[in-house]
Amino acid sequence: MSKDQAAAKSYKTTNKKKDDDDPGKLIKPADQLELSEAELKEEMTRTLTARNPHAPQNIAHYKFNDGAYKLTTAVNHMAVHFVLEGCLEHQDFDDSHSLTATEELTEDATGEGEEESDEGGSGDGGEEEAGEDDIPDSAASKANNEPKCTNQFNFIERASQTINNPLQGRSCQTVPPPRYNYYATAFQWDIYDVYMAELQKQEVKKEKQKDKSCEKNKKMMLIEKPISNTLRMRQMNLGMRRALFSPCGSSTMTKPKRCVSLPSVDDFNKQGCGMLLFYTLKNSTFPEYIFPTGSGVLSLDIHKQHSYLVAVGFYDGCVCVYNLKKKGLDPQYKSTIDTGKHTDPVWQVRWQNDNSLNFYSVSSDGRVVSWMLIKNELLFSDALRLALDYTVSDGLEGIQELIRSSGTSFDFHTQIDDLFIVGTKEGKIHKCSKNYSSQYLKTYDGHNMAVDTVRWNPYHPKVFISCSSDWTVKIWDQDFNPPMFTFELNASVGDVAWAPYSSTVFAAVTTEGLVHVFDLAINKYQAICQQPVVNKKKTKLTHIEFNPVEPVIIVGDDRGSVISLKLSPNLRKKPKGKKGRDLVEGPEAEVAKIEKLLSLLRH
Repeated sequence: MSKDQAAAKSYKTTNKKKDDDDPGKLIKPADQLELSEAELKEEMTRTLTARNPHAPQNIAHYKFNDGAYKLTTAVNHMAVHFVLEGCLEHQDFDDSHSLTATEELTEDATGEGEEESDEGGSGDGGEEEAGEDDIPDSAASKANNEPKCTNQFNFIERASQTINNPLQGRSCQTVPPPRYNYYATAFQWDIYDVYMAELQKQEVKKEKQKDKSCEKNKKMMLIEKPISNTLRMRQMNLGMRRALFSPCGSSTMTKPKRCVSLPSVDDFNKQGCGMLLFYTLKNSTFPEYIFPTGSGVLSLDIHKQHSYLVAVGFYDGCVCVYNLKKKGLDPQYKSTIDTGKHTDPVWQVRWQNDNSLNFYSVSSDGRVVSWMLIKNELLFSDALRLALDYTVSDGLEGIQELIRSSGTSFDFHTQIDDLFIVGTKEGKIHKCSKNYSSQYLKTYDGHNMAVDTVRWNPYHPKVFISCSSDWTVKIWDQDFNPPMFTFELNASVGDVAWAPYSSTVFAAVTTEGLVHVFDLAINKYQAICQQPVVNKKKTKLTHIEFNPVEPVIIVGDDRGSVISLKLSPNLRKKPKGKKGRDLVEGPEAEVAKIEKLLSLLRH
């Protein structure tokens, strides 16, 4: 042992003995500030306020009532300088006495043990020297046995534990409801009987309501005065203005396209008013043109060469032509009873493909009428009278008459002007010619319910498509009676349309609010896209139309809304050419593409 180590050990032993002799002596840290009595008795006064001088005074918030940003007086003045989570308890509390006593006992026990260890270690000086040299710095401070500084602020650290109640689980079991298998076969007459029984119940309810309403009207007639025609017109105009200036939701359309309002009720004698609206994608919140009508609008068509002429079919059987260049809200041409007006709703109107001012209309009265615009009047001629296979039945007094068929839709051939197809309410499709007004060229039996839409393919001269309320979409070849393709969409199909850019792409809408997009070149069995557009429980989709230039689809529903949808690039993919060959594009390539699919089915 060197002289310096021996001197340091003797100094420690001497100081420890002095501390044991005077246990009440206060031990101060070496770096504590030394103050005089006067400085200790001096009172230092500090005034504390809740206001923070460094808090920002220019905070602004947006006021929705005023529509602008304004300064606010609510400023947070709290400043947090230091946060430490611990468990400190004042020594004067009763709970701290027991802990203090145990700490003193542990300190005494550790002190005695340290003395014994020191005495025992002094006997072997060589081992002590080796131990002090080997221990690290952190352990050397503990081995030096420096005196512990007591807490001068009368606080001690104390840990606490809380009792956590164990979690309890509750469960119950019930007997499952009884189940059994049931199956039955429903024939067409069974369904018919159920529907007829339900209709009879509804008629009975209506009669009861009519009786109650008649009694109320008799009482009210004694009190109220009769309403004049002028007052009624004012009320209708007020309701029309509310309908015009009410928000249309997210309805957007391409400019020549339209928003058509349907009649409010299905009863022909209780139909409501309608409107003809023209929108543009530049301003979808308000229409460009507004034409109020006295009857519900069911169909319309815009002339391809003269886009300012619009043919319209109404629920009351009238047809008219609006001229957008002409000022005023009245149509330029309108049919009347004397000029061949239909007796049933007009389900479709269509301009001829040529440049002539001639359009056709089809109605539930079984007539396909040709309308010619001459000066300020419409000249009509019956192009075809629809009948059920032109079978003859004996009428009253021995007169023979044809059994009338109801027309629902029609379309002209894209290349042959005299050829057109007509869909009927009975589910049949007739191929007709303008040169034969008393018979059909061919009849296609493929649908079990009303045919809602028929359309020729814009590229192939022999292919047309149809959709029906029997949940199916079918593609036909005019030379074959069975359909070439049949697609079931699990809901009534309101409308179908061919894409203008491809001979194999078409889209359909259903009453469950879905838009189905098909591409026969990619998948001949399922749709490549099914897009929900509206809530199927509240709204039904009724019409669909492709934009002839842009990749946009316009969809209409039975609540008067019109939605514009953009086709994604995945739905507009073009087939790739073979290696070493360029992809051939154009009408001939589109015809060859669909002809290849049909040839596989024919053979």
